[in-house]
Amino acid sequence: MWDALKGVILAGGAGSRLYPLTRITNKHLLPIYDRPMISYAIEALVNAGVCEIMLVTGGIHAGEFFRLLGNGQEWGIDRLFYAYQERAGGIADALGLAQRFVADDKVVVMLADNVFERSLQPAVGAFLRQSEGARILLTEMEDMSHLRHLGVAKFDGERRVCSIVEKPTKPPSQFAVTGVYFYDPAVFEIIPTLRPSRRGELEITDVNNEYIRRRVMEYDVIGGFWGDAGESIDAYYSVNDFVRRHGVNGQEHT
Repeated sequence: MWDALKGVILAGGAGSRLYPLTRITNKHLLPIYDRPMISYAIEALVNAGVCEIMLVTGGIHAGEFFRLLGNGQEWGIDRLFYAYQERAGGIADALGLAQRFVADDKVVVMLADNVFERSLQPAVGAFLRQSEGARILLTEMEDMSHLRHLGVAKFDGERRVCSIVEKPTKPPSQFAVTGVYFYDPAVFEIIPTLRPSRRGELEITDVNNEYIRRRVMEYDVIGGFWGDAGESIDAYYSVNDFVRRHGVNGQEHT
């Protein structure tokens, strides 16, 4: 167990891109292969040694998470906390609800619809060795048309990330930002300074770009499959197919 690192899983949002599947439940409770989607994010963090976790959700189906997860111990969590986001205020706004939970510790934030083939443990270890700042997890993608719908890393001549560009018409690299972010406690000083985007939300990309501006942003590139099961109906079923055939979180089906 990593004593200095807490986990925050973000499981809010209206799930409009998966409608009508989400008409009667939160998208993170939909099945991926043989179990609820949320369980893969929990497994990813627990397998990486993060066993003190806060789940942030919202909407009318929030109570279903408590019915499923309870105190979290069945799922390998030592201590599970819950927070409720009263309105759709964005990823950064949701993270802000975890401030008292995180306190002065470091935090790894994971979007609950992100699914990884490989373990997060190497990135967790690298971040714990990092003295300050933030760390993001990138994945290399060949499909340039898909990159136009994601946050994409731009690099300088020293191969440091010099900005993250959201949904670029001309992607500056082939490296997309996944839904795993690592922060020191300074993140809770940055969030209140953000201005809402055109969507009226506080964007996590603005948080990351502020760490980049301060020159305390590092990154890892994770290999293997990465899927955002909440991106679209097609993406949801693609993630299902991969998990069924290959397994994820560094574990293969037997």
